[in-house]
Amino acid sequence: MCHLCVNECSLAEGETGFCGLRLNDAGRLKHLAGTPAKGLLHWYYDPLPTNCVADWLCEGHSHRGEKNLAVFYNACTFNCLFCQNWHYRDVSPQAAGLTAQELAACADAQTFCVCFFGGDPSPQMGHALAAARLLSAAGVRICWETNGSMHPTLADQMLALSLQSGGCVKFDLKAWDDPLHHALTGSSNQRTVQNFRRIAQHGGRRQWPLLIASTLLVPGYVDRREVEQLAAFIATIDPSIPYALLGFQPHFFMPDLPRTSVRHAEEAMAAAQEAGLQRVRIGNRHLLSRDY
Repeated sequence: MCHLCVNECSLAEGETGFCGLRLNDAGRLKHLAGTPAKGLLHWYYDPLPTNCVADWLCEGHSHRGEKNLAVFYNACTFNCLFCQNWHYRDVSPQAAGLTAQELAACADAQTFCVCFFGGDPSPQMGHALAAARLLSAAGVRICWETNGSMHPTLADQMLALSLQSGGCVKFDLKAWDDPLHHALTGSSNQRTVQNFRRIAQHGGRRQWPLLIASTLLVPGYVDRREVEQLAAFIATIDPSIPYALLGFQPHFFMPDLPRTSVRHAEEAMAAAQEAGLQRVRIGNRHLLSRDY
């Protein structure tokens, strides 16, 4: 059995897990990628300030002229019907990758921060953590954008690197209702909720927030009620945790849905504020529509 994420796949011989990167090879768990020796990913430089979920309250926002090392992992622990980065699914687990050391060497003197996202870093945390340690030692801020489904001990290591380097952890909270979360992503949200609480209870740190939450407003699914419940959960831990509400654009298995409407987004923001959150923002407003 693989214990790296919420799915905890029990694999028959010759079978691969949910993420596609773990294989039962004659009774032994074989890692096809996601170790310090091989990360299945691509990377690019993103000039600061970026369109990051935390751009409105991140230290990097004030570092114009520098850049973010954006690390896009080609695997995920969820299978979201609305995935907006689904192209990673075309990459074979057998494809060539980068070692953690090779990835860390991609940072240069103008690299202010790194963000591990995807897909998701969760199925390749062994690689991401190894690269993050090297980058942190070089003075780069360590940030994560994740569904939060990794094993709690890995979440602790992720948190420690962001804490010591001055980076942040961004959790994408898909839905509060677990059956709805299952329907939309193929997985439970229980590990995400557990890890979010675990990190949030660490407490504050400095001028820049350590933990940021976001939710994609999927029309017909993630409505005011879902946001209200997610926001109430966050507020019971710390009402000052920033919360970004993101507009949906039709993708993947939901190409026939409309874009998130202005009314939907504004109702969701009001619900989050009424639930007690102090810092709520509607992100990517340029995607919003008047369709409903």
